[in-house]
Amino acid sequence: MMLGNRPILVLNQNTKRESGRKVQLGNISAAKNVADIIRTCLGPRAMLKMLMDPTGGIVITNDGNCILREITVQHPAAKSMIEISRTQDEEVGDGTTSVIVLAGEMLTAAEPFLKEQMHPTIIISAFRQALEDMIVMVRDDMSAPVNTASREEMLKIIGTCLGTKMLGNWGRLACELAYEAVKTVLIEEDGGGRREVDIKRYAKIEKVPGGAVEDSRVLDGVMINKDVTHARMKRRIENPRIVMLDCNLEYKKAESQTNIEISNEADFTRILQLEEEYIKQMCDDIIKVKPDVVFTEKGVSDLAQHFLLKAGISAIRRMRKTDNNRLARACGGRIVNRTDELREEDVGTEAGLFHIEKIGDEYWTFVTKCKKPKACSILLRGGSKDVLNEVERNMHDAMNVARNVMLEPRIVPGGGAVEMALSQAIGKKADGITGVRKGPYAAVGRALEVIPRTLAQNCGANPIRTLTALRAKHATTGNSSWGIDGSSGELVDMKDFGVWEPAAVKMQTYKTAVETAILLLRIDDIVSGTKKMSDADKPKGPQMQSQPTEESMKDD
Repeated sequence: MMLGNRPILVLNQNTKRESGRKVQLGNISAAKNVADIIRTCLGPRAMLKMLMDPTGGIVITNDGNCILREITVQHPAAKSMIEISRTQDEEVGDGTTSVIVLAGEMLTAAEPFLKEQMHPTIIISAFRQALEDMIVMVRDDMSAPVNTASREEMLKIIGTCLGTKMLGNWGRLACELAYEAVKTVLIEEDGGGRREVDIKRYAKIEKVPGGAVEDSRVLDGVMINKDVTHARMKRRIENPRIVMLDCNLEYKKAESQTNIEISNEADFTRILQLEEEYIKQMCDDIIKVKPDVVFTEKGVSDLAQHFLLKAGISAIRRMRKTDNNRLARACGGRIVNRTDELREEDVGTEAGLFHIEKIGDEYWTFVTKCKKPKACSILLRGGSKDVLNEVERNMHDAMNVARNVMLEPRIVPGGGAVEMALSQAIGKKADGITGVRKGPYAAVGRALEVIPRTLAQNCGANPIRTLTALRAKHATTGNSSWGIDGSSGELVDMKDFGVWEPAAVKMQTYKTAVETAILLLRIDDIVSGTKKMSDADKPKGPQMQSQPTEESMKDD
């Protein structure tokens, strides 16, 4: 900004500013680099990445979200790309690699138009129109309904998700684990109304190193990493009556420090007696409902243990709130906040077995054989912690896929078939568009081909030859379900091959990828915040040292 001949500085001298076409091309380049990092993690022949964190721990995975969460990036556009992977993971739990690869390709498709000086707003409106058309096509033309009650169909869909993961080696077992867990926590309201599948809160994955992956199982109840508080308490009870508490079974301590002045010795004895009477009263309230096991989120004093042991009751203390909620759902009980409010209907009676097992170095409490558990624990075994962490991430994706299909029972063919079909449909629709928006609209269709192309590249096939053959297949009517077998690189009909993906995951992938491309194309200015002043820039001299004010001296 100039006034006469003198420049006026609006921004701080330490502020870095970039604007115009340079910023847009820089954003596209950063997004392409992020997409290239995880491009090899797509499909059944996906490679693994080994990441090292600053503390020296290692992560071995091919989960897009996990990889991007571990790496540190500097560029703001790259940071927003990493954010979309997290969004995809939270929203539908699968497709985290696809969404990054697709978003990178969408921005690459926009690059030539920006270089031809086309205004970003025109490209954005064409992208938005293409996204709306894609969603309608997937929902109405390409997706098929699925019977969620059919076990085989559900296992096929979950198998597609796990086929690209490390857990794919134990395909059938892993699919059954995910399906059983989701079916357990599914709640359907009478009359086929609302369905709720809360796997985050009620399907807990417990990782226990040792054993083999084949030993993993879904429990018809819950397991908790705790032991009984007293060594002589029972460790195995059949058909237990369970009481769950959210209060201390010890003498109530004052919130603030309390001083008691005692004038004679009898008063001191009386105070101790009152403490004992208070604990005995709490234990009597519990014993009155005749439980076999007491679970509490707080502490249990030695005296309370003594009274409960005399009554033949096992006690487990300091449970997590989330574990207690799961236990209540599994055994049909209710968590009580005060012992004097305990009623018969608060007691959980639907569990068939309470027992404690030592696995490795730790004791685990099992409450199993529940009649109608609406919560469960998934016990995962494996050779090492790294294997277990990867198996847990895969199981999380598989359970999310099962949940998506149960909530929205529509599926689309996998293996890049739906992307190629959409690419052809958008190409045909682009012919009917006139004006400058035609080019960017058609570019979206070409960008979708990145998924089948990457699948072919990752399994060692010739991408150009394979993609040309697939294009030719889709040009013939009735072949819209043909895609690439990610293991061999051959063209197969996905209907016969049995590779299906939830429509909800696909639609979310397209929405997130295109909207991110639109967001990054809208940016035309990057202002980097003020850096900390270096020692050389700091003002020198005694006059600049801050003097204490009267108010600060008063505060002291």
